Amino acid sequence: MGRENKKKKRIAFINQRYGREVNGGSESYTMQMAQHLKAEYEVEVLTSKALTYDKWEDYYEADIEEIDGIKVRRFGVRKKRNRYVQRLLKILITRLGCGSLAMTALWNKALGPYVPDLVDYIGTHRDEYDVFIFVTYMYYPAVFGMEKVRDKAVFVPTAHDEYNIYFKVYEKMFHMPQKIVYLTEEERAFVEGQFHNEKIEHKVIGIGIDLPERVDTERFRRKYGIEGDYIIYAGRVDEEKGCGEMFAFFRRYAEEQERHAWKEEGGMHLVVLGKKYMEIPDLENIHYLGFVPDEDKYDGMAGAVALWLPSRFESLSISVLEAMALSRPVIVNGKCDVLKGHCERSGGGLWYEDYESFAGAMEALADGGYDSYCKRAKAYVEKYYRWDKVTEAWKELLDSGFDG
Repeated sequence: MGRENKKKKRIAFINQRYGREVNGGSESYTMQMAQHLKAEYEVEVLTSKALTYDKWEDYYEADIEEIDGIKVRRFGVRKKRNRYVQRLLKILITRLGCGSLAMTALWNKALGPYVPDLVDYIGTHRDEYDVFIFVTYMYYPAVFGMEKVRDKAVFVPTAHDEYNIYFKVYEKMFHMPQKIVYLTEEERAFVEGQFHNEKIEHKVIGIGIDLPERVDTERFRRKYGIEGDYIIYAGRVDEEKGCGEMFAFFRRYAEEQERHAWKEEGGMHLVVLGKKYMEIPDLENIHYLGFVPDEDKYDGMAGAVALWLPSRFESLSISVLEAMALSRPVIVNGKCDVLKGHCERSGGGLWYEDYESFAGAMEALADGGYDSYCKRAKAYVEKYYRWDKVTEAWKELLDSGFDG
């Protein structure tokens, strides 16, 4: 009997948020993977009704909707995010030694999104699905949902070295699933070094990069009034993403611009895309455009000198790979092993650890070898981040059977 006559496996992706309007790395990853697996499997998404993570307020009204052929089941958030309680619990855990499983579980519930109905649904409907795919380790749905279906669980932790990954509430979690998918070798090495879970079946599978058929850099410049050379940041504008340091470094770079190579046509500019969760300096050369359509994002990336990602905590970074696919070099925080690894393997980017090395990276791009950075960046993505390879690796993983 051919594959086309077999009943498709029913798989559920679990993520804390899901929707076209949602701005987030693991959320974007979930949407893309769901889209690329729906031809082979009956795919659903189980998620909250929240749009943003700052308050976890319900935004979506429907309990069930369809997005691009994917059924999305949404569950209401019982409690809004209380940052005061979360900070208090963090102090008790990290400074006063109250790091018990119960205390860190309480912290996780305060982190949210607190969606017990979603967790209950997973438990009561476990027999209706063949596989549950939990994307990102940090939030309540994965922490409390996975333990109900561990024999059917695939875990995509998107893990990196940050303070809360050392909390006890996460220790058991990394030993629960049947299978783990890591996004990079650096992520795998970090997780196995911390949790010693090497015996769990695992694969390192990246993600494919989708680009529009056509980009128009002049369209972007006209629409937003951008002139001259610019570097671009695309993502959540947040202290946790390193944006405070990014703005401080750019302010200093702009003040010293006459000393640097990028000083023509008004000097270097910084274009910032994404929803903001912090104040942005009121500087002439900083252009905050907010959350923009994908067309504008790709146009903006393609016209930039480079993409800048200042985050210390990344498990893959889709924006870095998108920029490289568009033949743009990247400048990244060298304290993040994943981002530094992209640059080392590709030769299509540079990294820094302080202001001086950031300024040096900017100078290196202007020092005659710029076209080589662009070519190497594009070649890296074409070699390692193609959708046909990604989906085939996922099919092998999902079709190889589970012990439960």
